[in-house]
Amino acid sequence: MAEKKQVYNAVFADGSYGRVALGKLINKGGASGKIYLVEGRPESVIKIFHHTEKSATNRQKLQAMLLNKPNFRPVEANGVEYIQIAWPEAILDDEKGFCVGYMMPLINMDAAVSLDHLMQKAIRKKLGLSEKYAYRIFAAYNVASMVTALHKCGHYIIDLKPSNLSVYKDNMLVAVVDCDGFSIKGEKTRYPAEFVSEEYIYPEGMSQSCEEMGEEQDKFALAVIIFRLLNNGIHPFSGAPKDTTAPMLTIQERIEQYHYAYGLWPDKYQYPHPYSIHEYFNKETLELFERAFVKDGQRPSAYEWQEHLWKLMHGLKQCKNDPNHVYFTSKGCGLCSIESKFNKDLSVIKKQKSDPEKIRGIEVSRLSTEKVREEKEQQHEHDVKMQRIFYAAAGGYLLFFALFYKMLLPVSDVLQKVGLGTQFLALIGILAGINKLLKKGAARFRPLKNKVVSDMFLVYALIWILITLVLVNDLPRNLFELAPDVSQ
Repeated sequence: MAEKKQVYNAVFADGSYGRVALGKLINKGGASGKIYLVEGRPESVIKIFHHTEKSATNRQKLQAMLLNKPNFRPVEANGVEYIQIAWPEAILDDEKGFCVGYMMPLINMDAAVSLDHLMQKAIRKKLGLSEKYAYRIFAAYNVASMVTALHKCGHYIIDLKPSNLSVYKDNMLVAVVDCDGFSIKGEKTRYPAEFVSEEYIYPEGMSQSCEEMGEEQDKFALAVIIFRLLNNGIHPFSGAPKDTTAPMLTIQERIEQYHYAYGLWPDKYQYPHPYSIHEYFNKETLELFERAFVKDGQRPSAYEWQEHLWKLMHGLKQCKNDPNHVYFTSKGCGLCSIESKFNKDLSVIKKQKSDPEKIRGIEVSRLSTEKVREEKEQQHEHDVKMQRIFYAAAGGYLLFFALFYKMLLPVSDVLQKVGLGTQFLALIGILAGINKLLKKGAARFRPLKNKVVSDMFLVYALIWILITLVLVNDLPRNLFELAPDVSQ
């Protein structure tokens, strides 16, 4: 007897209804759901959410996506149609009326690679990708075009980073999935994103949750991606620290402190990466990056980048020494210059050739699309675990100070003998210690990075310590004893 197929009710964008059956499971998916083929619809796939407790919210967000679809149409090349964005086509309900997922176009991920893989020469060689520099510029243009189309509809990606984007290997057209994780503009409200990744968070966003982030986050992350594509994978906030004895800042900490070393003025913390070709960019490109990364700059919009990259593509100069190289200005070919630096450092080249299986400490075999998604899921599980630890620690913290006075009441006589002055000095020391602990905790727990939250914890402790001092020293009675006797 044939196995009965799981069938769902489908509500399409035009308001029509239909029935669709699940086909083969093709991807266990990330944190939100699994991906299946669709029986009788080879051009479509279905995403089924892991959980249905947010059925009503999911439905509203998907309805907003159906009604406000970005104008980013498939591209046909050499008789092949390339789907560039897996935008929902229909909402799926089960027999009980719960929203369980949605149907979307099938993107042939076997024909695409993560944008991360385009950044490094060793990975391009491993995967057989073209070394043509112009292709990376075209990929940057396509990413900017995709973000522009979304922004015109009022949608924001928020968790915009290379590992969340793919490009078709043949033509560098963009391929985007997991669109239900974007920040979506509805008719009367906004449905926020749920994730954002470090090294791509704009400086002002460090005091915000990803639910509060919008276009500025996308503009910053897009500029980072474009910089990396144009500059051989180098992050705009990486570099060589000037003081090697000072604590090493993470990329996100450098972003937060605006340590951009590739601008018009030197950065106080770091030098540019020794193999950066930013000095060979044209003036307009450098000015756009300056606006994107320097404090108080007006970040370029996605459309500005799209227009600028179009001009760059149509003004490239062909390198005479290497057919894969092109360059921008009369300064010459920056890629040739960097290769010359590599050739002068034979020991570095030999080391790279002797250990080709690792790129920046990461095994190349781990850089497949599946591995990247698996690590993304593991990171999400880690974040959830850290969130639970934070809530438990916060509860213990609140309970400890609420019971602080009861702990000290048995030694109230000793404390009174010590005196209020000493007690207040101890109070200052305790608060300083708490403040130090909160700052250390901010490195592990995201809520503590928000200054308002950490200040609330500090004020809470201060209030209960003051209450404890009042109760332990019996201050209301003692204050009356200190008053002069006016009856005499």
